[in-house]
Amino acid sequence: MSDLTIEDWRDEIDRLDKQLVKLLNARSQCAIELGRLKREQGLAIYSPEREREVISNVTGLNSGPLDRDAMRRLFERIIDESRRIERVTVQKEAKESGAASRKSGRAAKVAKKR
Repeated sequence: MSDLTIEDWRDEIDRLDKQLVKLLNARSQCAIELGRLKREQGLAIYSPEREREVISNVTGLNSGPLDRDAMRRLFERIIDESRRIERVTVQKEAKESGAASRKSGRAAKVAKKR
């Protein structure tokens, strides 16, 4: 039996949660950069083959106590959120880029008239 108290275990979980938040945000930043590259190259955000590869990799690395299905479900959710942030960021940047292009186009027309 462990000499650690409930509070000790909760502190450890809090410490691990802090690491998870940092790692998930770092992973999300990678997804955003991937989304930008996919947009530039005209590729789709959704890549089922890559998602299957990620799931296979993480379930293969898993040594428990989470079972294979639990790890698969967790990463399916992480991938869903990664895909969402890719899509949202790319759409937002495309919209901003379009607005900036329209604005500079109008400015050029005004300058031409002068």
